[in-house]
Order: sequence, then structure tokens, then C-alpha cells
Amino acid sequence: MAPPIRSLISLSLNKSSCFRKPISCYPISVAFFVSAATQESKSSFSLAYHLIEKHNLSHEIAVKTASSLSNVKDPSKCDNIISFLKESGFSKSHIEETLQKKPKLLNSSLEKTIQPKFKFFRDLGFSTNDFADLIATDPSILVRSVNDRIVPSVLYLKSVLGSNANVVKLLKILSWFLAFDLQKTMMPNIEFLRSCGVSSSQIVSFLFPYPRFFLHKLESIKQFVKRADDMGIDRKSTMFIVAIRTLASMSEDTWEQKLKLFRKLGFSEDDINSTFRRIPHVFSVSERKIKEISDFLLTRKNVGISLIISYPMVFTYSLEHRLKPRLQVIEILESKNLLRRKVSLSTIFNMSEKNFRVKYVCPYLKELENASIAIVDHKC
Repeated sequence: MAPPIRSLISLSLNKSSCFRKPISCYPISVAFFVSAATQESKSSFSLAYHLIEKHNLSHEIAVKTASSLSNVKDPSKCDNIISFLKESGFSKSHIEETLQKKPKLLNSSLEKTIQPKFKFFRDLGFSTNDFADLIATDPSILVRSVNDRIVPSVLYLKSVLGSNANVVKLLKILSWFLAFDLQKTMMPNIEFLRSCGVSSSQIVSFLFPYPRFFLHKLESIKQFVKRADDMGIDRKSTMFIVAIRTLASMSEDTWEQKLKLFRKLGFSEDDINSTFRRIPHVFSVSERKIKEISDFLLTRKNVGISLIISYPMVFTYSLEHRLKPRLQVIEILESKNLLRRKVSLSTIFNMSEKNFRVKYVCPYLKELENASIAIVDHKC
């Protein structure tokens, strides 16, 4: 059991005893409070002790919280909020993570500030644990205005996503969406994209993996669209929004460096534009990966730049886990004359893992058993 608060205060505030020997020589609970009390006021020190004794908070969280609430005279207000969190299904880790990020939450009004948020999100469809996870991730949600910020943002998200369930799904992934005025940021962008022919279903499918894209300035979105138009992307194509998102993912300098790299490899301007129209996300691949894959392929027998130009999707695959082992398997089988006809490498690279094993690995386990190829170890 921790020493009485009075003796701890006396010990910590006595400079001679405090510096006569290293703090590390004291028992851990005493040493902790000695260190804390040399920096914190007596009231903060008392509150920290109270949070540890009554709510079993860690020393670190208790001291940090108390130091942020140095003007709190009566700890009962803090008790009420912590007890409410516990009763609402918050675990100890939820509470500590929340206070680690927002210690001043305990100085808020339980009735006016905190409870209305719980009711709103429960009505929205958040489970107890989902809401606890959300608040532990972003506790500032509990102190934002419900009517001025949270409700309008949530209602707008629902109008885009179509259901409370999808709103819950998005906010569980990205709680910081509620930190933005979506009617001034996201709404103009989505309306503009719709005017360009992007369907609502495409917008929803992109909102989950690429939410930051929709928070660009409207003028930036318009510029991305113009650049996509200049490269010949059909606005009716399903690749249109992919192209815009790809352009938005990098600076213009980075984009120019990518174009220089493709030209150096042997791509003509028509090849570059054709690739961008068909598979724009190829340009999101890092320069390092593009170089590694092209260097590997161009050193193999019967592989030239024409294959890469005709099948640029190859840059999106893993070199170590897909391209290299599959090409090694095919080369071994060809060297042993086990293949009836020459196979297209683009077909080989594009096959699912299961189909590749069934067709080119399982029937030839004996022939491949001495090859140090990871894919051969998979069960057939």
C-alpha cells in the first residue's frame, strides 16, 4: 500500500532529504512522488494521489492529469466523470488513453458537455466498445460542439455514405474527420466530382481508403482534373477518379521525376499517356520499386522493354514474393522441357497464387524440389 499522502508530501518537499541520496534509492512509489512533487503544487500532488487510490490510474497518467487540473479544488467532479466513463463501458485502458491525450476532459461539464455526445453516438449506432475506442483515439470529440460541428458533419457523411453503419465504419477508421467542417471542405469537392461524371458509388468506394483526397482544396481538385483531361483520360471511364487520386498523391516535382524515369526506361510519350489512361495507379509506385523491377526483368532471358511497356501492371506486384519466384519456376520448367508451349509472362504474373501453384508448381514438385524457391514450399 502506498505511504500516507501527508508523509509523501513532507518527504518530497524536504529538500535536504530529497537530495541527500538519489531518488532511485527510495521505494518506487516514494521515489515517484518525490520526483513529481518537486515540480507540481501540493494540490496537484494531492489530486494525483486521489486518482491513483480511488480509480487505480497509473502514476504517469495520474500526475499528468493532475498537473493539467491544478485549479481543481474538489476531486468529486473528476470522480463523477471517471465513474460515468466506467459505467458507460470504458475499460481502464480506454480511460487512461483518453486522459493521456485530453487530461482537461475531467474539468468539463458531465451533463452539458460529455453526456450529450454519448447519447448522439449511441443513437447513431455505435456500440459501447466502438465508441470507447473512438474516444480513446480522439477524446477531443467529447468537447466539440454537437450542434455546430458534430451533427452537421455526421449528417453530411450519412448523405454521402447512405447509412449510419457506413458512417460508423468510417469514423472508426478516421475519427479526425469530425475535426473538419465537411460542408466547407468535402462537400464542394464531392459536388464538383459528381459534375465531372464521377458516380456516387465510386465516391463511396474511394472515401474509405483515400479519405484525405476529399479534403484537398477545391482549386487543387480542379487542377488535378485538368491535368487528367490533358493526358486524355475519359471522364466516363472508371479510371478517371483513380487518375485524379494518383495525381493528388504526389507533388508536381515527384510526378515529373516519375515521367523522366519512364522515358529513361524506353517509354514514349504515347506509351506514358496510354499507361496512365489504362492503369493510372502504376504511377503511384515508388521510383525505387520501378527501378528494381525493371532491372530484374531486363536481365532475364527473352524479357525486353516491350513486355514492360505492354504490361506496366508488373510494377504493382511484389518483386520478392511474386515476380522473382514465378519467373524462376517457369525458367526451370522450360530448361527441362516440361512445358508444352511457351507461356506469356504477363499471364504468369497476373495469375492468382492458387492458380499458379495448381498449374505450374504442384504437378512438378519433384522437378522443383532442389530449387530454393519459396513458392515451392507451399502445400499443394
